[in-house]
Amino acid sequence: MRVERNRILIIDDEPQIVRALELLMQREGFEVRSASDGIEALSAIEDGAPDLILLDLMMPRMDGFELCQKIRSNPAWKNMIIVILTAKGRDIEREKGMALGADHYVTKPFSTREVVQLIKSALEH
Repeated sequence: MRVERNRILIIDDEPQIVRALELLMQREGFEVRSASDGIEALSAIEDGAPDLILLDLMMPRMDGFELCQKIRSNPAWKNMIIVILTAKGRDIEREKGMALGADHYVTKPFSTREVVQLIKSALEH
């Protein structure tokens, strides 16, 4: 019997961050895909909705706030877990991200161990 692995979509326009997160998530046993902006991410989600999204806010073409809002406006994607990973650490940005439907908000630089624990905990619920 095949065990279904949790699927994670990493959305960030910085290739080195994407690669580091991909390696980390794969090492933890997750199935990982990535997108470099909000437009590419929407297409990836339509191709196969992930269980959890790691979302940067500052990206070209469509930023993370707009993408978060679009995801939450689609009833078919309501169970998708959104974790914002961003350098934007001000309270107003955190409040906006959470108000738009993010489940968690983590600021860069972050502890990889804490992010892995957060993801595992979020996927268990």
